[in-house]
Parts: sequence; structure tokens; C-alpha cells
Amino acid sequence: MSFVVPGPAGVAIRDRLRVSESDAAVLAEVGMVLGSLAAADLAERSRQGLVHDAAGWAVRKRELTGRSSARWAGSITKATHDQWALARRGQAAHLTWLRRQIASIEARLARPLGARADKWAGLARGYASRGEWHAKSRRLHTLKDRLAVVEADRAAGRVHVVRGGKRLANARHHLEAAGLSEQAWRERWRAERMFLTADGESGKRFGNETIRVTDTGQVSVKLPAPLAHLANAAHGRYVLDATVAFRHRGAEWRDRVTANRAVAYRIHHDVARGRWYVTASWQRAAAPVLPLEAALARGVVGVDMNDDHLAAWQLDVHGNPVGEPQRFFYDLTGSTEHRDAQIRHALTRLLHHTRRCGAGAIAIEDLAFTDGTSREKHGRNKRFRRLISRFPTAKLRARLVSMAAEQNIAVVAVDPAYTSRWGAQHWQKPLTTPRRKTSRHDAASIAVGRRALGHPIRRRTAPPHPDQSDRGGHRTAQARPEIRRREETRPHIPGPRTRCAPPGSGAKAGDQGAQHRSGHPAEQQPWRQDALPLSR
Repeated sequence: MSFVVPGPAGVAIRDRLRVSESDAAVLAEVGMVLGSLAAADLAERSRQGLVHDAAGWAVRKRELTGRSSARWAGSITKATHDQWALARRGQAAHLTWLRRQIASIEARLARPLGARADKWAGLARGYASRGEWHAKSRRLHTLKDRLAVVEADRAAGRVHVVRGGKRLANARHHLEAAGLSEQAWRERWRAERMFLTADGESGKRFGNETIRVTDTGQVSVKLPAPLAHLANAAHGRYVLDATVAFRHRGAEWRDRVTANRAVAYRIHHDVARGRWYVTASWQRAAAPVLPLEAALARGVVGVDMNDDHLAAWQLDVHGNPVGEPQRFFYDLTGSTEHRDAQIRHALTRLLHHTRRCGAGAIAIEDLAFTDGTSREKHGRNKRFRRLISRFPTAKLRARLVSMAAEQNIAVVAVDPAYTSRWGAQHWQKPLTTPRRKTSRHDAASIAVGRRALGHPIRRRTAPPHPDQSDRGGHRTAQARPEIRRREETRPHIPGPRTRCAPPGSGAKAGDQGAQHRSGHPAEQQPWRQDALPLSR
């Protein structure tokens, strides 16, 4: 079932903060003090587990207020609750994954070796060899033990969170593999554990009293109580020498802070680049979702997402491909920043192509890959499992939705079932010409677009031979969806295969009626010869 993807609920913009050495020292000291308080508060919240209530929240906030300030205490406790809730959601997802893996392995262990899968009977395929069966049985016991531990943590409300990141914490034991020295690792660890995040509040000056950014770009920070001696402005505030100028969405951000509407800020230190950044974020009013018919009124650009490129083809409202196929390449190797930049660049070119075409929507597959990376589903095909595990489906879709909303382009998600197979079967060969080689991915983009428009993917049946009925007629032409039997062969009509009208109707009956004969010629009964008398 196709549907229009809702637009983004929030906005986040970032700009570089060119601080001096004194400003950097003050920000680092403030971040370390608040980071230690945030770590202690997260540990306390984790110990409380499921018995936490509003009274416990008030006690924690009161304790933090004396050691920092009321506003920093509110930001820290809010961030703690969000982190604990995120860990709980991850724990629930891990439980679901473990149970699915256990059920899959048990179903395959119960089957004979080498048994084929039977989808109609709901039977999984068996393992190929005795050695594989034994290895999977051992893995089953490991997963069951892990499931028991996670279920116990879930019941007790216990979560496991590493402030600073689990990956960076593990890199401490493998510094050579990570390419870091101990000093470089400690700098990164210290920067990741700093806390310089403050939620906004509508009605307050410039939308945030803790980290304040004026409409002219001046940045000031409310200092915690232990660092009040570092203040260089009134009311225990420290004003940075550097100013910030948001290039992207700067006018929208300036309108909010001028109207004293809430804006949240986060100051972050990138140790690898030696730079400081400030990120501003706020919520957007929920825009009504565009109806599917209105989104597809000007046609659609079908997109097939692949490991190294996006295949796109424009379709009109009748489901016919228009123009030439387009491919937008990207590279998913390298660092996270490189992959993110590649995806952003490819999506920018896709949106520009959609605007040039005049289409009002982009159709994509509703991919999730929730269980596609499991070895039980794809067996020993490690290459394919590695491919789909690194494919950024969620990030690509979220970034496409946010970028398309700024261009007033709707995003329509469709069912991904058999789009590649049916697209190649029905569209790859007919659209291949001596000057244009249509790939399987190009044909899949047509299948995605036709499914979004509500048309069937397959084409009509091939025309008959010249010796049959309509002499190589019109069956390959695209019919409207409301036309009945558009996907079938012509039904057989009983009776003689002639072009004459049935008795009593048709244009020829009226013409023959003008002749001077007794009775209407078209209404005369067929003549039959009487039986001859038998000779004796």
C-alpha cells in the first residue's frame, strides 16, 4: 500500500564556532564539570530502574542545582531521561531480534539435513551438513543464554549505557588498530563525555537562557556554580569572543530568536579537526500530510535504491516512462562523514532532477532490512549480507524526507516486493534500444513509480501474430487503470467469427430496411430447405 511519508518534525543547523584559546579553555572546563554531573545523574537514574517517579526526579534535580544551576540541572536530568528511554528502546529491539533468531534456528534444526524450504507449508530449509547443524545448535544455546540475561535486565529496568560511546571505549584496548595514541584517545574520550547542551524555552530572551545566542550571533554561556569565578559578564555568564552566523536557514533561525521562541543549542568539540561547533535545533509545526492523489497529480519520479547509485526514471500520470533514465552515484566506503556527504550530494542531484521534470513526488521503496542481515535468511552469502548491512536505508530515507520538504516535493513509499524482478521482466527489454541500454535497476525504478501511481507493474500482453484478429494490434499500449481487463487477453465471444451485426441491430439493419421488400430484411428468419420425400 503506497502512502505519503510525513515531513520532518524538527530542524537542526550547525555552524563553526571560531573560539580563541581562552574561550576554548573555559568551554572545555565547563563541559567537563557538567559532564561529570551528567554521568553521575545517569548512574543514579539507572539504579532507580522502574521505580522512578516525579518525586525522584525532583530530588535529583535539587541535588544538581546546588552543584551547577537550576537551568543546567533541568537540562541534565532531561538528557538523562532521554538517554535512559533510548536505551530501553534499544533493549526491546535487541530482545525482539534474539527471539526471532532463536525461532529461526530452532525451525531449521528441526528439519532434516538438506531439506528444501516449503513456503506453502511454512517449513524452513534444513542445514546443508552435519557440521553446520552442530555449529548452529551451539549458537542456539549461546543466544538463549544471552536472551535470559537481557530479559532479566528488562524486568529489573536495568540498562547499559556508555557515556562517550561503546566503540570509542573499546578502542582504548586496541589503540594500534584504531590508529590512536593514548594521549589522542584521552582527548577524544574527554571531548565525547563533555556536556554542553541546553534545551530552549519559549518566552525567555532569545529562546534560551542557558546557552544564549543573540540575533547578531553573540554567544554566552551560564556558568555552573563551581566556575562562577570565570564569568566576564553580569549574572554569572561568560561571553565568547567568537560569533556565530548560521548560513543554512539563517533567516528562519533569526525569526525564532527575535520572537523569543525556544531554540536548543549544543556545543561540541571535534578533536580530530581541532574545531568547535554549535548546533541549533527547534521543533516545527506539524504540517498536514498531502493526499496521495494530490501528490501524484503531476507524475512521479520512481527511484530504485542500490549499493552504489540511485536509479531514477520519470513517469507521467498514466504510468508511462518519460525521457531518459537517470543515475546518481555515491560511494559508501570510507568514514561516516564521507558516506553522509556522498548520500547528501546524490539526493541533492535527485531533487534538482525532479524539479526540472516538473514532477511533484518521488517514489521510493519502503525498505527496512530489519531481519535481512541475518545469516539464517541468506545463509553463507556473506557478500550480500555485508552489502545490505552497510546500506543506509533509514538514514537515506530520513535525509530524503527532510530535504524534499524544503523543495515542496512529496515522498511516496511503496511496497518493495518484486519490484526488481517484475521491472526487469516487463520493462527492461521493451525499453532497450540500440542507443540506450536499460539496466535492471532502471526497470525497477519504473516498477516503483507505477506501483506508487496505482498501476500494475506488468505490461499488457504482446500483440498477436499478423494472421490473427487485429493484425499486430494495440495490446502493448498502456491502458488507463479504470479500463476493465486491461491486463488480460481478449475474452472469447461465442458465435461465428464475423463482423456482421446480430439480428435486429446495427447500422446495416437500418440500411436494408429502406428496400421495398415484404418484412425487414435483417429480421427475416434464416432459410432452410425442406426435407425431400423418401422414394419408394
